[in-house]
Amino acid sequence: MSEDEIGNQVEQIAERKVFANEFSISSTEYYNAAATGIRPSKSFEIYSSEYKGEERLKHKDVVYRVVRTETRGEKTRITCERVAADG
Repeated sequence: MSEDEIGNQVEQIAERKVFANEFSISSTEYYNAAATGIRPSKSFEIYSSEYKGEERLKHKDVVYRVVRTETRGEKTRITCERVAADG
C-alpha cells in the first residue's frame, strides 16, 4: 500500500510476466461451479515455483479472479473467472 497526495491508502498493483499453458473449462466443471455461484472461464497451468498466491491475473488485457488452484508437483493449475468491468 502507498498513499496518494492527500494521504489515502492506495493499493499498488505490481505486474509480472509468467509463461503459462491455457486450458478451457469443461462443461461439467463449469456447471458444477455455477451451482455454487462461481463462473469459471479460463484455466492456466504454470510452474508451482512461479505462483506466489496471487488472487488476480491478467491475460490479453482481461483481468481474472483466481477461484481455485491445484498443485501437482512442479505444476499448478489456476482456475479463474473474468472480473466485471467495474470490479
